[in-house]
Amino acid sequence: CSSDLLGIGFGRAIFQYVKEFIFDYSASGIGSRLRKDLFDHIQTLSMGYFDSHNTGELMARVKDDVDRIWNAMGFVGMLIIECTIHTVIIMTCMFRLSPALTVIPLLVMPVIAWYGLKMENGLGQVYDKISEQTAELNTVAQENLAGVRTVKAFAREDYEIDRFKRHNKRYYDLNMEQAKLIVKYQPNVSFLSKVMLMAIIVVGGIMVIQKRITIGELGAFSEYANNIIWPMEMVGWLSNDFAAAMASNKKIKRIMAQKPDITEPDAPVVPEKIEGELQFKHVDFDLYGSRILTDIDFTLKKGKTLGIMGVTGSGKTSIVNLTQRFYDVTNGEILLDGIDIRKLPLSLLRSQTTVVMQDVFLFSDTITDNIKTGNRDATEWESVEEASVCAEAHDFIMKLEHGYDTEISERGARLSIGQRQLLAFARTMLSKPGILILDEATSSIDTHTELLVQKGIEALLEGRTSFVIAHRLSTVRDADAIMVLEQGEIIERGTHEDLLAMKGRYYELYTGKRELD
Repeated sequence: CSSDLLGIGFGRAIFQYVKEFIFDYSASGIGSRLRKDLFDHIQTLSMGYFDSHNTGELMARVKDDVDRIWNAMGFVGMLIIECTIHTVIIMTCMFRLSPALTVIPLLVMPVIAWYGLKMENGLGQVYDKISEQTAELNTVAQENLAGVRTVKAFAREDYEIDRFKRHNKRYYDLNMEQAKLIVKYQPNVSFLSKVMLMAIIVVGGIMVIQKRITIGELGAFSEYANNIIWPMEMVGWLSNDFAAAMASNKKIKRIMAQKPDITEPDAPVVPEKIEGELQFKHVDFDLYGSRILTDIDFTLKKGKTLGIMGVTGSGKTSIVNLTQRFYDVTNGEILLDGIDIRKLPLSLLRSQTTVVMQDVFLFSDTITDNIKTGNRDATEWESVEEASVCAEAHDFIMKLEHGYDTEISERGARLSIGQRQLLAFARTMLSKPGILILDEATSSIDTHTELLVQKGIEALLEGRTSFVIAHRLSTVRDADAIMVLEQGEIIERGTHEDLLAMKGRYYELYTGKRELD
């Protein structure tokens, strides 16, 4: 008999191990694939989606919401199945012992199920709010940490702390609301399970006196009843986690249902070679119900440089966004070598257009890998060094502790603004784009550094179709043509000399009678 008990214990241990391993393995695979699919889908969404959804919200979906589903598919899912199977087996055994006594748990269990459903519905609504608040809390923390220099520069620490406290208090209140729901229903479940056990003992005792069942059958039935209590009492906890997972699933499905505004053409045109002639043909552009650009019409020949000037909000960056097809034109068309860019594969179009912006984004990686961002196929280190030398970045890189192997901290925080800009130039030079866009690229560089990198810029512009968007007149004066924008319209165009001769807006800017914002 002892050997049988030992065998049963050993078999149970093996079964428990196999059961938990299978569920953990399956849930890990499902969670990992779900996170990957979600991240992959987010990458396909257009810029318009990111304009209306903040980083903290997306981080909450990718991390917290997937974790909740992972948990529901793993440990929680395992317990739900285990409780169900356990309950069915126990109820079968109880029915075989005494159909009459089995009526008692059959009457109590629907009431417990009702409480469980009520709790799940309430928790589902609360978890929906908690999920939203988690996203807001993440956003506040992410913005504060990313903009810590601005916070400290304007002595906003107290304001940001109060702001975080408000969101944290809201998060606390929602979690307390969750706890109140559990407290409201869970004690009822525990009370009913104990009432059920007492009723079985009382009714069973009467049946023993009446000799309808034996004392041994009542003892066995009571043990079964005792064993069915724990699945009942777990209804609340399992409903809690399951409701959280369901709320998270709704959030994720909402993102997965989003379709990108900018899509690949149905029948893409793939030219053998991109020459680089760019043409805007009477382009209008509306964004969120507002007119941004009106009747933009120009042709930029291969190898020529177009300077674009205008006050903040005049539409300069919108021309860049349209060129890379982050958005589509409302009216008109944009042609690259005579082909509507909406007919070109997105990867081909964007690989041929490289933008160097004022706010340079650097990844938490080595100097070398950051330079190779625009050309991952550049396997030879000499090409990286050559691009750095051309961009006047080589000297400062070599002064770093580990040279090109130096790890850059988040967004290049340990580098000066000028150094980050030089790395952006090196990255662009290595990518060798057909169309180059300099969007206020030298505005953060001091005059001395700009003189250093000017030769590199000239080498980069040579033979390439280029946009130069700048506040500094010195940056655009040598362009083949200059275009002045105001409220989304071209008000002047021509060479530096032509525009000065017009004595219009450009002349006012050049002579200092008017300033750019």
